Amino acid sequence: MTVEVLVEDDAVKVGDRFAISFQRTLRVPESPGPHPLPPSLGRFPLQMTEALDDQVPPSWRGWPAVVIPMHQREALWLAFDGDARTPRAVKVGVGGICAVSGSPWNEELHDDVQDYVVCPPQPWLDGLNAGSGEVRQFVAAPLGTGRTVEAQLTGSDSVGGMQIVVYGPADGRFPPPPVEDEDDDETPSLGIAPGGHIAQKIYPDPYGVATWEESGATAIFVHLLNTEQYRDLTGLDPPPTPVDAEAYIRNGLPWFELYDEDRADVAPSARLATMKGLREVEREQGEVVDDELVGIPADQIRHIEIGPPGPSGEGRT
Repeated sequence: MTVEVLVEDDAVKVGDRFAISFQRTLRVPESPGPHPLPPSLGRFPLQMTEALDDQVPPSWRGWPAVVIPMHQREALWLAFDGDARTPRAVKVGVGGICAVSGSPWNEELHDDVQDYVVCPPQPWLDGLNAGSGEVRQFVAAPLGTGRTVEAQLTGSDSVGGMQIVVYGPADGRFPPPPVEDEDDDETPSLGIAPGGHIAQKIYPDPYGVATWEESGATAIFVHLLNTEQYRDLTGLDPPPTPVDAEAYIRNGLPWFELYDEDRADVAPSARLATMKGLREVEREQGEVVDDELVGIPADQIRHIEIGPPGPSGEGRT
């Protein structure tokens, strides 16, 4: 069954009861860590490639895809807006690498080493699975520099961007919800590099892999464009560069921790554990990089009890 994919209020809606938004956020320091969950600074603006018509390369057409403007070294996290009555399995890739298992990208679900998240209970995904209750933050990096996850693990970064597949439950797994009244051959300029460590678990599937209907999955490609490319393609101005963590702390604004001690964590990926952080790679390449050592005062950390996400899926503003 074909599921409609559209952009509404800068979120990708997949069918009637699931949406994903891409949250602008602070880039956390790469050491020391792990750090609390950084806040949302608002959603990235999204455009469906089909709405841009002949302005996009031919290779971008033919399946659901969106474009997002990002500054180099800017960070993002994914907010999942799901319904507990009809949960979804979601597989996330960065440049052809699974963000949960570190395996080469494919659209199949695996449970020998879980390579997906289930929403809910998973409200957010801030980065690559580092295990032990931590992820490495998603940070934009230019392709062709050897800094992305893809380049570090495969030696090439020809894919770039992000890949997302959403799987609905097989027939009969959940009761139906009540009826309510009333996506030239260029590659994107940015990929995802590993940033600092963030305290976040990736929860095991509470239902089992057989719950999800793979034949009806919906695949979405996320093209990450630098600001100049986005402006040329859409005629729109991208959001400004977000404030740095030090300025954010100086103004007394909140960070977040989850109360989820009763939930387990998916095992770490040995393959993702080999990656170097963006700053480490930049230093090896001779680029001068300032250290980002900041301390987060305890009274600026807000605690959230894990449960179904709120109406917008964000809950971190």
